[in-house]
Amino acid sequence: MDQREKELLEKYKETDSDLRGLWEEHVLYSSQVDKLEAKNFRTPTEQQTLKQLKKQKLEVKTKMMDILDRLKKAES
Repeated sequence: MDQREKELLEKYKETDSDLRGLWEEHVLYSSQVDKLEAKNFRTPTEQQTLKQLKKQKLEVKTKMMDILDRLKKAES
């Protein structure tokens, strides 16, 4: 995420409930991924969970970036 996108996120996340929700999901997935990645050993279940969390995090980021792209175009 570049600086302009971060600025837009800060500007609009309080008024755009979709953007705010996606940001909160992204932060949640990030913390869960970090927690699992910090483990020296992961069970097969944890490994599968990690894979799924990374997928969900990417999907949320993609949706968030779509909204930010629209906002960039609207401000141009």
